Amino acid sequence: MPQTGNSFCVSLTPSQLGWDEERYTDSRPTRKGEAYLAIRKEYAQAFQLFNSNQTNGYDILGQNIFNCISDDGYLNCQLKSEGCSSAGDIYAKQFAGNNNLRALGDWYSYIGAREGDEIEVYFLSPTDIRLRLI
Repeated sequence: MPQTGNSFCVSLTPSQLGWDEERYTDSRPTRKGEAYLAIRKEYAQAFQLFNSNQTNGYDILGQNIFNCISDDGYLNCQLKSEGCSSAGDIYAKQFAGNNNLRALGDWYSYIGAREGDEIEVYFLSPTDIRLRLI
């Protein structure tokens, strides 16, 4: 479980900014405005950021669901840590809006995010995240 004060930075890529257009799978139709925020494996392991493989498919606050705000006041939602690098892996590879895959896309648009911009993920508590464009 993440601890208060844990943080990491993510450099935005085209696929994070435009998940709807830069997908590498055809598992479902694309939806305009979808976006995500990558989690490097080292941070997922260090901060115990799990996907639903670890939680038996349940959403558990502080394990695969996190309350999220942005320092500019725009975001106030929940993010889900999800995805895996190989089948059955328990560590998440990204954050996405919980039940709203456009949440991060809307925020990226609001802040004018571009490829190469850095986003800081800061844990205010084990269950609460603040995002900030650096």
